[in-house]
Amino acid sequence: MTFYPFLKKKIQSLILQMHFSVSQVTIFSLLLVKILSAYPLVYSLIFTFRRVSYRFLWLPNSQSNMDDSAKQVFEDFQHTAAAVSIIIAVASVAGMVAIVFILYKCLVEHGLPSINFNTSGATAATSQPFATIPYSQIKMTTVENFLNDIAQEKPIRFSPKEIEIFTHNYSTKLGSGGFGAVYKGELPNGVPVAVKVLTGSLNKRVEEQFMAEVGTIGRTYHVNLVRLYGFCFDATMRALVYEYMENGSLDNHLFHEDPEIEWGTLHEIAIGTAKGIRYLHEECQQRIIHYDIKPANILLDADFSPKVADFGLAKLLSRRNTHVSMTGGRGTPGYAAPEMWMPSPVTYKCDVYSFGMLLFEIVGKRRNLDISLGESQEWFPRWVWEKFETAQLGVVASVCGIREEDREMAERMCQVALWCVQYQPEARPPMSKVVKMLEGEMEIDPPLNPFQHLLTSGAAIANWTDSSAGSTATVETRDENPNEDSKRTTRMHEIEMVICSS
Repeated sequence: MTFYPFLKKKIQSLILQMHFSVSQVTIFSLLLVKILSAYPLVYSLIFTFRRVSYRFLWLPNSQSNMDDSAKQVFEDFQHTAAAVSIIIAVASVAGMVAIVFILYKCLVEHGLPSINFNTSGATAATSQPFATIPYSQIKMTTVENFLNDIAQEKPIRFSPKEIEIFTHNYSTKLGSGGFGAVYKGELPNGVPVAVKVLTGSLNKRVEEQFMAEVGTIGRTYHVNLVRLYGFCFDATMRALVYEYMENGSLDNHLFHEDPEIEWGTLHEIAIGTAKGIRYLHEECQQRIIHYDIKPANILLDADFSPKVADFGLAKLLSRRNTHVSMTGGRGTPGYAAPEMWMPSPVTYKCDVYSFGMLLFEIVGKRRNLDISLGESQEWFPRWVWEKFETAQLGVVASVCGIREEDREMAERMCQVALWCVQYQPEARPPMSKVVKMLEGEMEIDPPLNPFQHLLTSGAAIANWTDSSAGSTATVETRDENPNEDSKRTTRMHEIEMVICSS
């Protein structure tokens, strides 16, 4: 009987080397214990009945001096014991068959994960870079438990086959771009998702975009950042599985011929987007620079709550490093900061500039560059500055169709936008102050001319501190070398022309 404890230890050791979930290991272990403990019990019962029959039936029955009535009693007892033994044996066999069947159903329902042959045991399981949850396990869990597991774990790694199942063989296409295509999908538990499939030749650029998205948004969670549920990394596929946003991107609502979105909602979208960027810059363990803030990358859920998306150009930055060297142009012309096109290091303030351009488009419900309008309104940011400079911001609100009760809010957003698009990065406020100014918790100093570098040789600079206390903008004038300033002004003028013509 010492064979069974030995077998139990071997099976338990094998289970510890498998990547089972807690519930799977528990069910599997209990069923094995039942099987291993049931057979010795049945065997001992049958053996006991056989000994009883041998001792009390066969031996007395062999004595010739027993009378007929005694023999009849022993014969009846022997038959009864034999019948009981047969019944117990049949019942034990049926019980073991039932246990084996239950074990088989359990494995079918929960699946058999891959075995980790690393002798280090539990240490190997924790060294996995991403959590792997079997497809069948997703199917068996509730939506709430599934989302809680995702919130606590790292992104899930899916197979190409699972991506195909989620998207119903890529039947519903939501959009496409230079990166690839986005398809609507659904997880087995009914959670809708958006699957971005990176296409191309799977070259270095595609791999860099894939690693940028997984490496940044995959390690963060914020109500104003899109959720990354999982990814697929295969020799033939690179895909990212995001939460599905019912109302699409912000640009579809801003630039529609007859925008139906209310001004109050637009104001909340601006604040929510600012909070998302603030989280990336100031609240993450490592600062994240997005590099591509624009309406197309602001997604809206069913309640029009904004979420910053598309981290394909994003970059992690240690808080000790304030500047990043650029190896090539990033961002979208018209939204990217001027320094993004210059051969010099950039800071996280480039996102602040892009957010300022986004604010202008939210206020105007139009693209910043619209050549169909008059020359004065062709480039919206500069027209807003001209109206602010002459104390006529009310005209901007009137032209943009903003109601009287919302005009103070609109004027506040215009002033914040003018601060955000300052030419010098250090003149732009940090996103924590941007949020406070948008919410009315902080007074807004009159902004400087963000386009002064196109007009004069002197440049006014406002230095913002990153402290949470009030505004500490100080203005100073730099007298630069006229030749150098002329070259810089000419270069910036060319950049603005490129932006406006894009």
